[in-house]
Order: sequence, then C-alpha cells, then structure tokens
Amino acid sequence: MTSSTTLTTVRLGTRPSPMALEQTDRFGDAFRARYPEAVLDIVEIVSEGDRHRGPLSAIGGKGAFTRNADRYLLDDLVQATIACAKDVPGPHDRSPGIIIGAVLPREDTRDALVLPAGHPAATLAELPPGTRVGTSAPRRSALLKALHPKLVQVPIRGNADSRLSKLDEGTLGADVMIAALAGLRRLGYEGRASEILDPTVWLPAAGAGTVIVEHRADDPATGELLAPLTHGPTRILLDAERAALATLQGGCLTAASAHATLDAASGVVTVHAAVLDPTGGAPLRACASGPSTSAHEVGQDAGRQLLNAGAERLLGRSA
Repeated sequence: MTSSTTLTTVRLGTRPSPMALEQTDRFGDAFRARYPEAVLDIVEIVSEGDRHRGPLSAIGGKGAFTRNADRYLLDDLVQATIACAKDVPGPHDRSPGIIIGAVLPREDTRDALVLPAGHPAATLAELPPGTRVGTSAPRRSALLKALHPKLVQVPIRGNADSRLSKLDEGTLGADVMIAALAGLRRLGYEGRASEILDPTVWLPAAGAGTVIVEHRADDPATGELLAPLTHGPTRILLDAERAALATLQGGCLTAASAHATLDAASGVVTVHAAVLDPTGGAPLRACASGPSTSAHEVGQDAGRQLLNAGAERLLGRSA
C-alpha cells in the first residue's frame, strides 16, 4: 500500500471480544464510507489478558491486552490495530515505533454501578455494609475505599458480557460490579446501570470512552489514511489526558485519573488530574488550562503539579 489511490486491502487487528468487535464495526463503517473501494480485513488477535484468568498485575496490567497486537503490528502482520484508549499503556511503558493514527469521537466517560438482573435499583451509598463490589481497576478500588469504605472490593476478570452473565448467575464472586457506561452502551446494556457515577467525584480513567486506531510510525501511508477519520476535539482531549498520565509515569496499574474538557468557544482545554491513595485516603488533585493547540503541554502541567505535591508517595515511588 503506497497511497489511498492504490489502496486495496488494510488489515486491522482487534481483540475478539464482543465489545472490541462492536467498536471495530463502527470504525469499519466510517472507513468504508470514506474509502468505498477499499477492503478492510479484520484480523482477530487473542491477547495475553484474554487467556490469563488470574490478576492482571501478574502479567503486566492491562498492557496484557495490547502486547500481542503490538507484535502483529511491528511484524507487519496487520497495518493497524484498534483498542480502547484507557487500555493502552503510555509511551514509557510501550513498544517503540507505534503511534496513534485515528481517534474516534469520545463516548461517555462515566462509570456505572451494575446489579444482578431483577435486583431492585440501588446506589453505592445505599448498598449494605460488606457488599462485595467487583472491579479489578486500581483507580476504582481506591475510589471505593475512599468514598465507600463499608463496601468490599473484590477482583473480577473477563469480558463485559461474560461478567454480566456471571453476575446474574451468582458465579462472579461479587454481589455487584462497576463497569464503564460506554461499554454497557456498546453492548446494548445501558439499562443495566443502577447508578451512573458522578465524574466530579468518581474520577474517570485517562482515555475513558475513547477508541483509537494505531499504526507503525514507519508506515506513513497508513497514517495518511487514518488521519481523516480522527475526531479533532477528542484527539485534543486524549492528548492532554495521556500527557498527564505519562508525566506521572503512570500506567494501567496506576490509581490515577486524568479528565480533560474543551471549551469550543474559547479553544481552552482544561485537565483535571488526580492521584488516588490506594489505602483510601484523600487523593491529590491538580488542574491546568491552556490553548487547545498546546493540549500536550497542559496535560504535562497537570502531571507536574501532582508530582510537586508529592504524588510519588501515593504512586509507591521515592521522590
């Protein structure tokens, strides 16, 4: 493939989970609409995270969901890969030579409480003491300890649809669970949200609700094809959030949050970032603003504020 005019087939790697395939279908629709003569060849790549049934920390965190895809990409077995941005490690924690080529429009960044089917609706605050809340995310675990210390966090694994099934069957190992609202919507399960959690209190993950398509840095032809499919405002938000997390040298096992907003009228991007206390103490918070043309620098500013406030202590590192 040398240019869009000579394009015949693009191989796109994706995980085979129902959610991953749904977001791949949505990207495929946009790709085919722009390049109607092209063939998008979907290559399913089973990740280490899909195979491993134990804690993700044992195999390097959520990067376990992208390492196989990275190898396919770097070995030229596929030309692009698609993933949820919040599951993609930062540059300090990633194979070199892979860059973001397209960013899809941001979806909802909020988390939701999900109860077993048929259970009366309830909020986290209404759950009885000792209720087991399923989540494996360090961010969610720290938020639970800080905001709802009467509840008990238990680790859960599996795709969103399988977790829902196990929750309903009583085999999940948890009484309720926390899930991304965007993921529930993709699978048609938004109605299962018993409570949609306030993002100013229940802090979102960096890259939440955002799907990205990556390619090799030495493959500018694929980059040229992907670039027109990028949603500009979402790219600005993602660049700011990932810069904040990268400044902290944070990754998928970091109890941290970065959430950016963009004022379309003024062109100002604002990043609210936080490092959470894994033991349930008060989080460190920071806020930075600046022109959207400097989104990366704004994110870095928020991250540096947290480091200057002593974030290394909460991150388990020496200052």
